[in-house]
Amino acid sequence: MGLRKAIRLRRERRLRQWRGFRKRRQLKPVANRTGQIRPSDVIVFCTLRNERVRLPYFLRYYRNLRVGHFIFVDNDSNDGTRDYLAAQDDCTVFTTKGSYKAAAFGMDWLNHLLRKYGTGHWTLTVDPDEFFVYPFCDTRPIDALTDWLDTYDIRSFPAMLVDMYPKGPIDAVPYREGQNPFEIAAWFDAGNYMISRNSHMQNLWIQGGPRARIFFADEPLAAPSLNKIPLVKWERSYVFASSTHMILPRGLNRVYDAWGGEKPSGCLLHAKFLSPLTEKVAEEMVRREHYAGSREYEAYSARLSSQPDLWTKWSERYINWRQLEILGLMSKGNWA
Repeated sequence: MGLRKAIRLRRERRLRQWRGFRKRRQLKPVANRTGQIRPSDVIVFCTLRNERVRLPYFLRYYRNLRVGHFIFVDNDSNDGTRDYLAAQDDCTVFTTKGSYKAAAFGMDWLNHLLRKYGTGHWTLTVDPDEFFVYPFCDTRPIDALTDWLDTYDIRSFPAMLVDMYPKGPIDAVPYREGQNPFEIAAWFDAGNYMISRNSHMQNLWIQGGPRARIFFADEPLAAPSLNKIPLVKWERSYVFASSTHMILPRGLNRVYDAWGGEKPSGCLLHAKFLSPLTEKVAEEMVRREHYAGSREYEAYSARLSSQPDLWTKWSERYINWRQLEILGLMSKGNWA
């Protein structure tokens, strides 16, 4: 890497750290239980707004993986999200009325909290509709994975976002609070993915799946990116550069084997396409707080009125992580 590029990347990293430090003033503690975090705890970090109906299953899922603590940023919810989370013994909750867009789509808030509370811990940064799946997750808790990663001095672990969807119109079956969302959104695209390499940040760039196929059919290269690096052994000098798609220092983005082998990786099952989606899209079309002028939500709004069915005869019904590995969407690498 040339000297000029190294200087630019260092400058960008410091700028993002400074942004997070400045935006800390927007965060007001509702329930601060960080004093009970143990040195060995894996910590989930999450920004959310009006996700009350999703939270019981979200918390149960990650507690079953043996996550030790949750740190939430509530962006001015009005559906009971904040009070529900504040009542949970393993949750720390901050609230803000600040602009999600002006806070780099929530990452300024999270970068500050990751630095303050995540340093020295394995941290898992996810959205409330993302469910982390990794090799042997059905029999091994998440700290078994992080212990193995520590043994080999691996500090970041990737997961491809896999959009899950129902068979039939998205709103046909209402989602019930506490329900496993994949009882409804049980299907996914086994193929239809494009992968390239971002030479600037050294990460893979993945697009495709039902969002490219349905909502961005005329412009698939404008579809949302599916590559993420959610699991990181956090250090004070780290920052996410674009959601969890990219991180600095950029060496943490090299989560693939350039020589053609396989490194371990996981998936994030994405439970976006459920019955609350139409209502959520309508709200976000008014707020205009999402990336690229809410282009993704504009695409949803244009198609959801016609009640699209994302299912095709090539769709796969989700079974378990081994199925995802067989399909090449994740890998156990040399973790046995």
